[in-house]
Amino acid sequence: MVSQVRRFNRTVTQRVGALDDEFLSRDRPLGQARLLWEIGPDGADVRSLRARLDLDSGYLSRLLRALEADGLVVVDDCEADGRVRTARLTPSGRAERAELDQRADAAAGSILEPLGTSQRTRLVSAMAEVERLLTASAVEVTVRSPTDPAARACVRAYFDELGRRFEHGFDPGQSLPAEDQDMIPPAGLFLVATLHAEAVGCGGLKFHGGAPAEVKRMWVAPAARGLGLGRRLLSELEAHAAAHAVTVLRLETNGSLAEAISLYRTSGYREVDAFNDESYAHHWFEKTLDHDGA
Repeated sequence: MVSQVRRFNRTVTQRVGALDDEFLSRDRPLGQARLLWEIGPDGADVRSLRARLDLDSGYLSRLLRALEADGLVVVDDCEADGRVRTARLTPSGRAERAELDQRADAAAGSILEPLGTSQRTRLVSAMAEVERLLTASAVEVTVRSPTDPAARACVRAYFDELGRRFEHGFDPGQSLPAEDQDMIPPAGLFLVATLHAEAVGCGGLKFHGGAPAEVKRMWVAPAARGLGLGRRLLSELEAHAAAHAVTVLRLETNGSLAEAISLYRTSGYREVDAFNDESYAHHWFEKTLDHDGA
């Protein structure tokens, strides 16, 4: 598998011109061209550019300086917060970006043109699948405190979504509690999934000594759905539970969350009688973990 990935990388970098000093026959390498595209017509703060492109701060600074020297970009401090620096395209930068867009379209066309209709369809479909899988592989899942800003953002988004989707809305105060202290070791733990430094999912565990543990606050951002992240979060929660000698996991969910119900059923959870009085729950599930936490 590793050999195939490396072979694919070599083919792609050569085919798209990533090896050229003058990408798309312009007087700059791929890194600078990509940065112009990411800055975009509305500008972007440098911190978000670094996170979005997974670039070292020093390398990003060198790219920006080169674009500034060519008169394509200006970088200013934000008036509201001096710690935030914003990169914006100059008129020349916008013109260069437009030219790069035209040339990139032509380069993409040159890849498709020699292929037959069915081959083009296969290639584009395969590219979409590879893009999804590469994005999924870039997601990081880590244990965080429930008080971490990223964790807070996830839980707020989770509550907001429940409020929109539940028939009669959602009031956290009317739900069974899952307090911060309940999901901090040794009482429990909380996972946060991030993609390019942006929080895109979460899930928590509450331990109860020798009794079954509970899965809480399972959520995936709409933009990250379709990447298998819900199943990955659930699997990692199970692994953490098994590492804490948990043998049975429990969870409850609302009937309006059809995709969550499907995830639990296809992940080996069986529906059981209600084991708590959660007012928003319609379904209660349980799973016995094996020694590997599977």
